[in-house]
Amino acid sequence: MSTIDVAVVGSRFGSAFLPLYLSHPGVDRVALVDVDAEALRETAQAYRVHDTFGSLDELLATDRYDAVHIASPVRFHVEQSVAVLRSGRHCASAVPMATTLEGIERVLDAERGSGSAYMMMETMVFHRAFLYIQDLIESGRMGPLTLLRGDHIQNLDGFPRYWQGYPPLEYATHIVSPLLALADARVRRVVGRGSGLLTSERRGDFDNPFPVETALMDLDRDRLTAEVTVSFFQTARSYYEGFSVFGHDMGVAWPLVGEDDGLTVFTLEQGADGRGRPVRVDQVDPPERTDLLPAELAPFTGAAEFDPGDGGAKVPVLPHHGGSHPHLVHEFVSAISQGRRSRIDGVTAATWTAPGICGHASALAEGDWTTVPDYGRPSRWVTTRSSESSHEG
Repeated sequence: MSTIDVAVVGSRFGSAFLPLYLSHPGVDRVALVDVDAEALRETAQAYRVHDTFGSLDELLATDRYDAVHIASPVRFHVEQSVAVLRSGRHCASAVPMATTLEGIERVLDAERGSGSAYMMMETMVFHRAFLYIQDLIESGRMGPLTLLRGDHIQNLDGFPRYWQGYPPLEYATHIVSPLLALADARVRRVVGRGSGLLTSERRGDFDNPFPVETALMDLDRDRLTAEVTVSFFQTARSYYEGFSVFGHDMGVAWPLVGEDDGLTVFTLEQGADGRGRPVRVDQVDPPERTDLLPAELAPFTGAAEFDPGDGGAKVPVLPHHGGSHPHLVHEFVSAISQGRRSRIDGVTAATWTAPGICGHASALAEGDWTTVPDYGRPSRWVTTRSSESSHEG
């Protein structure tokens, strides 16, 4: 694997990825970009990042760095992704790809014209639980799928103003993506409904009146329907970001409180027990899929420490988002080094982003069925592909 140079935009969320790029055998130099001079200085010092830039424009004005990872607030994703791709560099972007259909088209146009790799850094499809459930489906043990459901419930009181009033379904990729990937499907049309009314101090700068939005998504295979709920305010529940998938023979439910409780796996036994078949219930802790990673990144699927060298103190690295971060970084770096499209390229990102945008539009229209644009068929999401592309280097 040839090496590349990567710049990370955003000290706050970006700091979760700095140690991964700095540790990756396929990465040479790493830079940090932030408009906040103090945050830039402190983060660069902690991780011993020697190249820093005060803005993305400043970085793009140079002829340095092959790829840029955008970890800035949502409102910058489209403009920054387009700028990076048009500069001839490869682009990774935090979710969502965009918050409007027009924004999706702008990123797709930039990707098509660039010849560079684009990747939406969706954590859930590299989560240890997702990889476990995916293996159950691919092995045939789960049987044909019948029930797909996901929820993202989080309280954003006290978050920066740009989160106040945020339309819930416009941030639905964490739940939509695993359901569509596991079902190997796209959404044809969606009906959305809002629930409750945001209080005036939580309205922010958006047109959204709802603290909660739910969508029913009509998939393009096997007459499947996926149910998705997202809430950011006024819903008294601890943080929950999980999905449940059920098939003819087996089903898997996400833990109700903490991931440490493990997944609940239901297996229909053979033969009827009076009325209905007996069900075996097991608690399963999904394994870390370190076999899909280079040795240098494998420790970061769990709690680890990063040694920046040069006399710097070791920095704790937490396994946020189900240990998915090292998988995301490795996929992005591998796609660039191998000269291929990333597994979450523009078409895939658009397919996973647009249903939430259309679902929110439907909720504002009091539940009209809304057609979701067809961006083309994403590559089928299978473990074997990630295995084949993850051991080089």
